[in-house]
Amino acid sequence: MARPVTIFTGQWADLPLKVMCQKSKDFGYDGLELACWGDHFEVEKADADYCKKKRELLKSFGLNVYAISSHLVGQAVCDNIDFRHQSILPDRIWGDGNPEGVRQRASEEMKETARAAARLGVKVVNGFTGSSIWQYLYSFPPVPANFIDNGFKDFAVRWKPILDVFVKEGVKFALEVHPTEIAFDIASTQKALEAIDYHPAFGFNFDPSHFGYQGVDYVRFIEKFHDRIFNVHMKDVYWSEKPTEAGVFGGHTNFGDRRRFWDFRSVGRGNIKFEEIIRALNAIGYQGPLSIEWEDSAMDREEGAREACAYTKKIDFTPSKIVFDSNFDK
Repeated sequence: MARPVTIFTGQWADLPLKVMCQKSKDFGYDGLELACWGDHFEVEKADADYCKKKRELLKSFGLNVYAISSHLVGQAVCDNIDFRHQSILPDRIWGDGNPEGVRQRASEEMKETARAAARLGVKVVNGFTGSSIWQYLYSFPPVPANFIDNGFKDFAVRWKPILDVFVKEGVKFALEVHPTEIAFDIASTQKALEAIDYHPAFGFNFDPSHFGYQGVDYVRFIEKFHDRIFNVHMKDVYWSEKPTEAGVFGGHTNFGDRRRFWDFRSVGRGNIKFEEIIRALNAIGYQGPLSIEWEDSAMDREEGAREACAYTKKIDFTPSKIVFDSNFDK
């Protein structure tokens, strides 16, 4: 099938885009998934001329772009805004820090991101939604069911107008289902879809690393939401087969702490069964990019990015077009 293998630039935003292009070419990638931070893709500057120059820069290195990603601003649309958000948001979005003002500015930025994506010529924006109810995940003190329902209603009220702009621009929004978001497993994903009435612009950036350590069936996710897999992140995670000092919730430890039950690893070095993922993607006819989101606290990122690219190209394969038993027919 030779799906393009790209790299998400979010973890490389400390590098100028031109440098990232050169490195990605050297690593063997076919393209980039551009993060909307650093100088990789700046939504506020993304007029037609800006987008043309970005395309030309990538083309000069033999690279393509299939998606852009706005995780940081998207997070602020539904979150209960506090001091943490100031460190991830542009000053123009943070403003005076008034929570509702931040949420409204983030919403308008996501609409503009859809328009910018269309000008760039890509059909998918990956990102986060935020959630007003994530902190109530563990229901003690008890959380009334209607309180959770109201959180999904808040998500719908805030995101439907954004998604309507996506439809107008011919662009899809792909939520990376992930802890801290309105959807973080299969059950919450189903509730999110129902909340927004299965909006046609809303789908998913499938990333198995956020499911595996939770005990969520990541292959089943592909099968269940097959018509809404708009992008795929190739990202690996390790989880221990034995009890550890810091469990699933992390024990307030940092990534890389060897006491943890789980941690992200370079693609092919964790517990995710990518063979089964490729087979499931083939079964649903997914032809989009396989985008490496590279994270591994214990490994040099350039060595890891190069290895992950080669691993992904090796494990991907074209599905069969024949039925083998038909060879026995007379």
